[in-house]
Amino acid sequence: MISDILQEIKEELPEGTRLVAVSKYHPVSALQEAYDAGQRIFGESHVQEMQMKREQLPQEDIEWHFIGHLQTNKVKYIAPYVSLIHAVDTPKLLAEISRQGVRQGRRIPCLLELHVAQEETKYGFSTEECESYLASGAWQALNGAEIRGVMCMASNVDDERQIAQEFETAHQFFLHLRDTYFAHQPAFRECSWGMSHDYQIALRHGSTLIRVGSKIFGERVY
Repeated sequence: MISDILQEIKEELPEGTRLVAVSKYHPVSALQEAYDAGQRIFGESHVQEMQMKREQLPQEDIEWHFIGHLQTNKVKYIAPYVSLIHAVDTPKLLAEISRQGVRQGRRIPCLLELHVAQEETKYGFSTEECESYLASGAWQALNGAEIRGVMCMASNVDDERQIAQEFETAHQFFLHLRDTYFAHQPAFRECSWGMSHDYQIALRHGSTLIRVGSKIFGERVY
């Protein structure tokens, strides 16, 4: 039962950490079951799918998180309502999010994606690129986007020590950014890492948002 699994996961979460139910590729009926069990944050990675599900689940208390790789030309579709964009991987994307946020009269919450994994296929800023961008100060002129923290994915390996090391690298870098660039911005507090197979490791290394899908909903139907 989805409700039982949600309860089990939430009992593991420390105070201040939230569960994003990764609902991509799962039917609206599964989201409704999770909603009825008290889940309010859902993560999607395709704009069209998120749009469709939002229309079928119009409840105002749902937070829709976009967790996938977002193309700049798709930002405008989710800008009116998205609660958090997890994977901002370029200055260009952040600038477009801000532009659309201004058009909507809001500041869209975002996370900067860090590339800490070993795989070259992962998106994101290296720590050096992220530091350079924030040091430039260009982001401070973006009135339609608000940087709330950082996001990462660990390498897809069985070595728990490597996964823990990558999460810890991201967490230490988050602390550095918080103290250096966001000391007067309490909204900069989110660390989004940990999925179905590694969220328990993530919880030991600073995660405030875990993104869990298959453990809740079962394997995806493509």
